[in-house]
Amino acid sequence: MIHLVILWHMHQPQYRNPATGTYVLPWTRLHALKDYWGMVKLLEHFPGVHATFNVVPALAAQLEEYASGSFQETWFDAATAPADCLTPEQKSEILLRAFQLNHERLMSRWPRFVEIYQQVSSAGPDAARGMSVRDWRDLQLLSQLAWMDEEYLANDPVVSALSAQGADYSDTDKAALGEKQVELMRRVLPEYAAAARRGQIEVSTTPFYHPILPLLCDTRSAQESNPRSPQIQPPFAYPEDAREQLVRARRFHEQHLGPAPDGLWPSEGSVSDAALGIAAELGFRWFASDEGVLGRTLQVGFGRDVDGVPDNALRMYSPWRLRLPTGDIVGLFRDHYLSDLVGFVYSRMSADAAAEDLHRRIRAIGERVQSSAPLTVPLILDGENAWEYFPGNGREFLSRFYGRVQADPDIRALTASEAIAQAGSLPEITHIVPGSWINANFDIWAGHSEDVRAWELLRDTRAAYERAVRAADASRVPPARLAHAFESILTAEGSDWCWWYGPEHSSVNDAEFDAIYRTHLTEAYVALGLEAPEALAQPIKRAPERALVLPPADYLRVSIDGRETNYFEWLGAGIYSADLQESAMHGRTHHLHELRYGFDRENLFLRVDWVRGALAELRQCEFHIRIRSGDAELVVIVQVGEGKITGHSIEQAGVCLLTGTGEVRIALGSVLEAAVTRHLIPTMHHNVLDIGVALWHGGLPIDVLPAQGTLAVALGEDSYAWPS
Repeated sequence: MIHLVILWHMHQPQYRNPATGTYVLPWTRLHALKDYWGMVKLLEHFPGVHATFNVVPALAAQLEEYASGSFQETWFDAATAPADCLTPEQKSEILLRAFQLNHERLMSRWPRFVEIYQQVSSAGPDAARGMSVRDWRDLQLLSQLAWMDEEYLANDPVVSALSAQGADYSDTDKAALGEKQVELMRRVLPEYAAAARRGQIEVSTTPFYHPILPLLCDTRSAQESNPRSPQIQPPFAYPEDAREQLVRARRFHEQHLGPAPDGLWPSEGSVSDAALGIAAELGFRWFASDEGVLGRTLQVGFGRDVDGVPDNALRMYSPWRLRLPTGDIVGLFRDHYLSDLVGFVYSRMSADAAAEDLHRRIRAIGERVQSSAPLTVPLILDGENAWEYFPGNGREFLSRFYGRVQADPDIRALTASEAIAQAGSLPEITHIVPGSWINANFDIWAGHSEDVRAWELLRDTRAAYERAVRAADASRVPPARLAHAFESILTAEGSDWCWWYGPEHSSVNDAEFDAIYRTHLTEAYVALGLEAPEALAQPIKRAPERALVLPPADYLRVSIDGRETNYFEWLGAGIYSADLQESAMHGRTHHLHELRYGFDRENLFLRVDWVRGALAELRQCEFHIRIRSGDAELVVIVQVGEGKITGHSIEQAGVCLLTGTGEVRIALGSVLEAAVTRHLIPTMHHNVLDIGVALWHGGLPIDVLPAQGTLAVALGEDSYAWPS
């Protein structure tokens, strides 16, 4: 029997500028319209499926403010302003925000939206000058309509009518949609409360402003997870702040979402004995983290076979009781592999194929792992950001998956508390290795010089507050201002700011996130009547480095042996070196790092380098090398088992070639090397080859180089390639 624990994590940071009270970024509002309500509402159709929804209190507080209608948000104001009297600032805001969405899945629904985007893109910096009032008005409305839930688009009278209209909107239409947004945002939190009352969902919580609790307790826990992580000297060590973040979360939950929560998703699955000791003392009964943390704690691995069934499955698919001096608390550890399939892979498949694949893999666990007790399989991931990459916002995929689970007598979808209660006798541990769901360490938030600088500024601000509280003349700072300063510090302790520092993540909003973080710290000094340090006026985030793309600089002489035979072998090759930065949701695992390519007179040479250790747990995988010339496409599929090539095949136009295998040479060692003869690739009348490499595992593509799928490679002797 499988007890499936589905936990959807709902989270946005506090986007309100503390100095002005205005929301600087719109993502809480937009996801409230597209995700937060619909994800819970969908479950009404599947009463046999129970789930857990984790709601970050800082998000819920913003939802309440939006639902009241008494909010100020720069993007909302610009999107609803009369089109014939937009200010230059509002026009800039519209052009900045309107196209920050998935173009393929969301924008493409409305041809008029695509038309305006193409018009703006081709006009460049002068786009605003060429736009008519009609253009502005349609862009204002469509940019809001694109974020509506599928249910609203189909059935809400106002939303569905505006969607069907498609163009030529009026200011009256815009006003109606603006009013409708506020109405719809009022539905969100009541929907959670109603689903919890009927017993179909459990609502868990997170520390109020989503901080990394182990780092609040002591930033030196970063070195315990990764000894190479840079040190913050002196450390930030305020366990009392970790306690306050948890106390506030429980209080808010009781006031707005029902009884005190039993469950805790520590921000980013980040745990330590110190952090969980506080949680247990405050009354939390369970927490969730990642399989990587459990593996390091138990000193075991969870390598997977081709179906995704892990080693040591009995240990992974069980809740664990953590006994600490302050009390006991039970841990659930997410199946990283299954969760990532939902987050990053299934959006590329049809809804039915994706639902069938996920259901099959869960069933395979039950069929292959023998146990007298139920197997508790936690599927835990972001509940909002993935869906805009799916057709129809992922609703068809979820519906088909929920339907399969509900109809399967061998799988029970339970809330976290239900699964723990029905798990039987639990194994026990007395210590947990500090770590998060990303690489079982804290490097994302404390592993780069930008992170270190952010923590130093936070530490100094926290120390200034402490001095003000303890000083003999503290009474000169009114209690309200002390409270305001502390609130600003707690907000700055959130994980989201350091998420964007360092090289791992980047977005078009980097500068705004950086500015918001420094504004929170500045506001604390202002509230204390102190002059903010000059350092808070200086950006922390540096411009991100993008993918390195270099064309060939010479013809190659390569020995196909799976290793860099000598320094000169690949010297002069073309290079695509992947940008390993992520989007907001992603924490995505990168496997492939670099593609090198080049030619001699008769061969195309390819070399694939992967991220260190990335293939260690993939016992069986495949490399798919695609080479396209015009309409002709060649695919070389390399099967790998236990780090060695077990076979390869060649396909042209989808047909496997029975001959020609001698015209492809492949070797795997520290790198993958391949040579493909010119005979297999017709290039006459073509001056470009498109090449790409995908890594497949368990029948699914889990990574690609380049990120966009293929790289255009120029032909001709001037490009050190075959003649075109």
